[in-house]
Amino acid sequence: MKSVRIAILFCSAGALILPAAFAQPGKGAGKTARYYDPAAETTISGTILDVQQYQRGRVPGVHLVLKVESGTVDVRLGPSTYISNEGFVFAKGDTVQILGAKTRNGAQAAIIAREVTKDGKKLILRDATGRPLWAGAARRVTG
Repeated sequence: MKSVRIAILFCSAGALILPAAFAQPGKGAGKTARYYDPAAETTISGTILDVQQYQRGRVPGVHLVLKVESGTVDVRLGPSTYISNEGFVFAKGDTVQILGAKTRNGAQAAIIAREVTKDGKKLILRDATGRPLWAGAARRVTG
């Protein structure tokens, strides 16, 4: 009888814990998407002051330092290979328009880009929820 009570106790605890464990975001694309807040989307235009390469794990990525009317903004794009495979190269002096979400934390203002328009050509980096397209979704460039 005592062993039956213990078994029921463990099953009940498992029923409460397992759903919470599976609801936690994992590593990779889902982790980035949770930082993207569609309600914080904005569109900015400016001139690239600097193109910065960064290393996160094994994947090199790209940030742009953009000169806008109010100062400078760090714009986070995504993996270098995804950007170059889509036919885009960014350089100091390029004029771009960014659709993205302002980050919710941190001292420095930053935008996680969802779309970048350069020379009339649009680079789509994330879907409307912030999910990175390099994480398995269809890749597309529109013009």
